[in-house]
Amino acid sequence: MTEKPNQPAAARNEGEGNKTAAKQYNEAQHRFAASGKVEQKARDAEHALDKDKRELERAESVGKRHAVAEDPEVKRKY
Repeated sequence: MTEKPNQPAAARNEGEGNKTAAKQYNEAQHRFAASGKVEQKARDAEHALDKDKRELERAESVGKRHAVAEDPEVKRKY
């Protein structure tokens, strides 16, 4: 499959490691870091995790109970 010379850059397959997407991502990260919003977003994320902590711990507990019931090796003392 050959690329057409007049094909737009966005439509070209760059293979593994899309340099165009990587460049766009890096530029967006630099803009975000320079925007001054990093600290606020970090605090927002921390509050979101604190709010969901009980639910996440409950889900983990449920998952561990299922794992123990299915595999006796989970709690085996060697």
